[in-house]
Amino acid sequence: MDIDMEEHNKEFGVLLKQGAEARVFESIFVGQKCIIKERFSKKYRHPVLDSKLTTKRLNAEARCMTKARRLGVPTPVLYAVDPLLHTLTFEYVNGPSVKEILLDFGLNGLVHERLDDIATQIGNAIGKLHDGGLIHGDLTTSNMIVKSGTNQLVLIDFGLSFNSTLPEDKAVDLYVLERALLSMHSSCGNVMDKILSAYRKASMQWSSTMNKLAQVRQRGRKRTMVG
Repeated sequence: MDIDMEEHNKEFGVLLKQGAEARVFESIFVGQKCIIKERFSKKYRHPVLDSKLTTKRLNAEARCMTKARRLGVPTPVLYAVDPLLHTLTFEYVNGPSVKEILLDFGLNGLVHERLDDIATQIGNAIGKLHDGGLIHGDLTTSNMIVKSGTNQLVLIDFGLSFNSTLPEDKAVDLYVLERALLSMHSSCGNVMDKILSAYRKASMQWSSTMNKLAQVRQRGRKRTMVG
């Protein structure tokens, strides 16, 4: 990392991680610990086009996070949107990710009651999103935090979220999570069955989505075999 980039990062706080589209920092907002997510520019794009696309995606993420909260899905509280710096500032949620919890279960043995509670909360949250016409787009165990003290599941990272009522889109959302669970957490048993059981109870439209999920699974298996 060059000196200019180091100075740039210091403006926002402590760099926690960097992905293909954004950097995530731990910082302070009005005396409170917070998270700042910066969508950085892409040098290969024309500067004007890049700025428009980045701002559009920033606003879309903010709207989707806010909509999820309105639908009754716990998400970090959004504090600020800065279209010039291309940043979102939101609540710091203290607690382990579901990924960390399940990996610990794999190493040290399952705590069945806690696993059932987490799976139920995941299914409830996704059911509320989908019935509200919102697709998360990146349902992985890294994007779910269990809040310390309350054990409440909080969904994070709505950077790939979009509005849709199509059963196909909802099914793909579930399939992404299923693949993540199979690849990372197979030692925890079939967690997806517990999630889908809760999803059916939470969603009024579960039947059409589950029918599509069966088709998506078939396509996924065929691609895996070809690949």
